[in-house]
Amino acid sequence: MKNKEVIVVLDNIRSRANVGSIFRTSDAVGVSKIYLCGTTPIPPHEKISKTALGAEMYVPWEYHKQTWRLVEQLKKKGYQIVALEKTKNAEDIFSIKRENTVYGGGKIALIVGNEVNGLSPETLKRSDKIVAIPQYGQKESLNVAVAFGIAVYLIVHNRY
Repeated sequence: MKNKEVIVVLDNIRSRANVGSIFRTSDAVGVSKIYLCGTTPIPPHEKISKTALGAEMYVPWEYHKQTWRLVEQLKKKGYQIVALEKTKNAEDIFSIKRENTVYGGGKIALIVGNEVNGLSPETLKRSDKIVAIPQYGQKESLNVAVAFGIAVYLIVHNRY
């Protein structure tokens, strides 16, 4: 992740297991910080620790009540805000051209949202880019922790 800072924003994630899994993946790829927002469960908690395998002790995290306010603060600090959400205007994350993204240096905030309702309109309208992972089966979405893993690896390894 040379010269690139990636942080993660969790917006109203319901499942402690998903939060733990996101901590674990974040540790594996070198995410700088996780922001837990709204109703997202926070450590310490046994169910988070069980799936995080202790990663919640190593990845810095912070709680914020309102995601959209945090997004505004991050934009002022120079982060490109990337929302992972299936919307009508979302770009296929695998089809984005490199020249339309932050490479070399850069700060990216990847936002993932609630397992049922997704990201709020307030958060989406403040995002610089909305990306989605294409779905080819009968189900319309992936588990949030799985989708996060795909997206964060693409970002970290300059495939996004």
